[in-house]
Amino acid sequence: MKDGFIKVAAVTPKVKVADVDYNCQEICQWIDKAMAEGVKVMVFPELCITGYTCQDLFLQDRLLEEAVEGLGTICTHTKEVDGLIFVGLPLAIKGKLYNVAAAINKGRVVGIVPKTFLPNYNEFYEARHFHSGKDLNTYIRIGEDEVPVTTNQIFTCDVMPSIRIAVELCEDLWVPNPPSISHALAGANLIVNLSASDQIIGKDRYRRELVSGQSARLVCGYIYASAGPSESTQDVVYSGHNIIAENGKLLGDSKIFSEDMLVTEIDMKFLEAERRRMTTYEAGDQSREYNQYVYTNFVLNNSETKLTRFIDPKPFVPSSVEERELRCNEIITIQAMGLKKRLEHIDCKTAVIGISGGLDSTLAFLVTLKAFDYLNLDRKGIIAVTMPGFGTTDRTYDNAVRLIKETGATFKEINISAAVNQHFADINHDPSKHDITYENSQARERTQLLMDIANQENGIVIGTGDLSELALGWATYNGDHMSMYAVNASVPKTLVRYLVKYYADTVENQQLSKTLYDVLDTPVSPELLPPTEGQISQKTEDLVGPYELHDFFLYHMLRLAQTPAKIFRLAHIAFTNQYDDETILKWEKTFYRRFFAQHFKRSCLPDGPKVGSVAVSPRGDLRMPSDACANIWLKELEEL
Repeated sequence: MKDGFIKVAAVTPKVKVADVDYNCQEICQWIDKAMAEGVKVMVFPELCITGYTCQDLFLQDRLLEEAVEGLGTICTHTKEVDGLIFVGLPLAIKGKLYNVAAAINKGRVVGIVPKTFLPNYNEFYEARHFHSGKDLNTYIRIGEDEVPVTTNQIFTCDVMPSIRIAVELCEDLWVPNPPSISHALAGANLIVNLSASDQIIGKDRYRRELVSGQSARLVCGYIYASAGPSESTQDVVYSGHNIIAENGKLLGDSKIFSEDMLVTEIDMKFLEAERRRMTTYEAGDQSREYNQYVYTNFVLNNSETKLTRFIDPKPFVPSSVEERELRCNEIITIQAMGLKKRLEHIDCKTAVIGISGGLDSTLAFLVTLKAFDYLNLDRKGIIAVTMPGFGTTDRTYDNAVRLIKETGATFKEINISAAVNQHFADINHDPSKHDITYENSQARERTQLLMDIANQENGIVIGTGDLSELALGWATYNGDHMSMYAVNASVPKTLVRYLVKYYADTVENQQLSKTLYDVLDTPVSPELLPPTEGQISQKTEDLVGPYELHDFFLYHMLRLAQTPAKIFRLAHIAFTNQYDDETILKWEKTFYRRFFAQHFKRSCLPDGPKVGSVAVSPRGDLRMPSDACANIWLKELEEL
C-alpha cells in the first residue's frame, strides 16, 4: 500500500442458480486467485451466494438458511486472507428479507449493508421479495460477533487511514439521489457496488459513463461488480460488466458477458489530495445526519502494492488519435478565443509576434491567425518579425520566412547582430565570452524590438513561451518572459508538438503543411549560441533535460500533489524502456531545484488563457512564495 495505492478487484463468478455450495466454492476460488495477486479489496456481485435470479425461491427458508451457512463457509475460508471482501446474499432480519452486502475481513463478517432502492419494473421484481434497508439500523449476531446492519456505514482501515469504503447495491446507483452521495459527504472515498445488471443494446456504454461520472462527481474510487451470463437467462441476460474508476478516469472495464476478475490499483492518496484542494467539496461530517454513520474498522497488513495500472508517460497528451484531435482543436480554439477577446476589448487590429522557426512561436502564430480570422481582420495586421542573430541557422530562418509568407501575414526582418554587439560594447562585455549575458542580451533585444514595433503600429505583442518553460524558469527575465498576451502560457511542451502537428494535418495549404512538418522535425533550441558547421549547437533538452520527463514531473506534482519519491516510482514505470533510474533521478532533482528557484519569473506573468487542469498563473492557479525552499522535496530524492 506504499504511496497510497491499494489493489482492488471486481469479480463475476460463474454461478448456479440456488446452488449455494457450488457458488461459495467458486467465490472461494476467486478469492484465492485475487489474494495471489495482492488484492486487498474484492467485490462480488449482489446475491452471488445464491444467484440473483432465484425469484420466489427467495421466500424459501431452505435457501435463506443455506445462504447464511454459505457466508460462514466463506468466512472460514478467509481466516488467513489479508483483505476486505464484499459478497451478496439474501438475509432475514426481524421478520423481513433484505438484499445485503456482507463485508468479510480475516474470517469475520464486520458489517452488513442492505440495499436501499429496490427495482420493480419490466423483468425485475425485487420489491416482491425484499424490503428496503433505508431505515434499517441495528445489530445482528453472526458467529461470536455483533455486526452492524445499516446503509450508513463506512469501513475504515487503521494502517491506511486514507481508505474509507462505503457500499451501494446496483439500483442504488441508478436513482436520482444515490446513497453514495451521502456516503462521500460523510467521508467515504471508495464506493463498492454489488450489482446484477442485465444487458440490453447500448447499456454497457451508459453503465460505464454512470460509474465513471459518479466517481468524478464524488472524487472517489468506484468498484462495480456485476452478475454474469451464468445467471438464469429466462427473460434477460446479465452483463458480467465489471468497472473500476478513479475520479472520472476509467481504470478498468471488462468485456460484457465475461466471468472473470478485473484487477487494478486505486490511488487513495491522490483522492485525498484532490478533495483537499476542492473548497467546493464540503463534507457534512459535522451535521447530525452524517454523525449517524457507523465507522467499522477492518484490518490489513501494511504491504507494498505492485502496480499494474497504466502510467501514462505523456499525461498531457490523449493516447487515442481521435481524442487527441478533439483536444487539439479545443485547445487552439480556447487560445484563439482568449486572444480574440483581448483584441476586441482594447480595439486592437494589430498583433506583433516574433517568429523563430521553432515550435512555440509557430503555435502562437497559428493561434494569432485563428483569432484574426474569428474577428474578420486582415491577416496583414499580424506583423510577424524574424530576428536572426548569432545562433540562427538557415533551417529555422527559412522556416520562419516561409511560415509568414505562406499565411498572408506582414513579414518583417531585423538582424539583431549589430544592435547586440553595440550593447556588448556599451556594457563592456567580451562577445567571445558565450555566457548568460551573451545569451540573454539577444533575447532582450528581440523583446525590445517587438515592444517598440507594437508601439509604432498601435498593436500588442503576442507571447510565445509555454508552460514547461515557465515551470523550469527557462525564459529570459524581461526577454521572451514578457509580452502583452501569452497564448501558450498553459500549454506544456509535449502538447505543443501535437497542436502544431494537428494544424499541419488539417490545414488546406499544402505548402504551409510542409513547412510545419519541418518545424516539427527541428530540435528545440533558443539558438543563442553560434551554430556548429551550420547546425544548431544549443539543444535545450541537453541542457535542462527531456521535456517529456519535466512535463511528467510537473503534472504529477501540481495536478496530483504527489511526493517526489512517488513521482520517481511512477516515472520508473512510465519510462522503463527510455530512461534509466539514474537519468530520471538526475532530471527530477533539476526540476525541483528550478521549479522553486525560478518562481519569481512566474510571479509577474502576463495574461494568458488557461487550457487545462495545470497552469501556473499567479492570479489563480499557483499561489506560492518566490522565496519558498525546495529542501524537503530534494531531501526525499536524496534518500532514494
